[in-house]
Amino acid sequence: MDGNMIAIGPLVAAIVALIILGNAIRILREYERGVIFRLGRLIGAKGPGIILLIPLIDRMQRIDLRTITFDIPPQDVITRDNISVKVNAVLYFRVVDANQAVVNVANYMVATSQIAQTTLRAILGQFEFDDLLANRDQINQKLQKIIDDQTEPWGIKVSVVEVKNVDLPVEMQRTIARQAEAERERRAKIIHAEGELQASAKLAEAAEIIGKNPATLQLRFLQTLTEIAVEKDSRIFFPIPLDLITPFLKK
Repeated sequence: MDGNMIAIGPLVAAIVALIILGNAIRILREYERGVIFRLGRLIGAKGPGIILLIPLIDRMQRIDLRTITFDIPPQDVITRDNISVKVNAVLYFRVVDANQAVVNVANYMVATSQIAQTTLRAILGQFEFDDLLANRDQINQKLQKIIDDQTEPWGIKVSVVEVKNVDLPVEMQRTIARQAEAERERRAKIIHAEGELQASAKLAEAAEIIGKNPATLQLRFLQTLTEIAVEKDSRIFFPIPLDLITPFLKK
């Protein structure tokens, strides 16, 4: 029995040594950093590659440095002209300082999400509805700058903010559709009026030319007769030139 105990002792020691060694060695990928605390005190970020820790003394937290894509849930926004809309967006950010991302904020993912949502509601409420549709690039840049400034103390860099969809209530969609139809009718009337104005100007110009040269009126008369001749209508009205009846009117 003593011989068995002697044989088991080195085996147990080897297993314990392997466990301790396994806990002491960490392998970090190229896009990872390990923030190390020694007895609760920040040592700093290490990596990538092999990291050696002191068992039971050092504690390491992994931080991913890759860009994270985060969908901001739809937010209820009231625009400056009192239109209620639902707006969602997408946020691109990454950790640039692993130490700050661990020490300065409890959970940088949740904190960044909350900042993005509140900023989206606050900033879009400063714009009118038409601006939300027409000035999307300007709004995106403003959102990116404000969110980036707020997350900078956490070691977070916000690179892009994109407003994706602006959803309207059904009643407002109908109202906008009616406005668009009225705008199309207005433009059509303006185009028609401009056409009438140009046509009247051309007619006045033609009348002036005919008044200076009466022979052109006769040519126009003959051209009109030619056009009537090709029509299939059985009734034809012949205009009488004024020159024929003018002498009778004078009497």
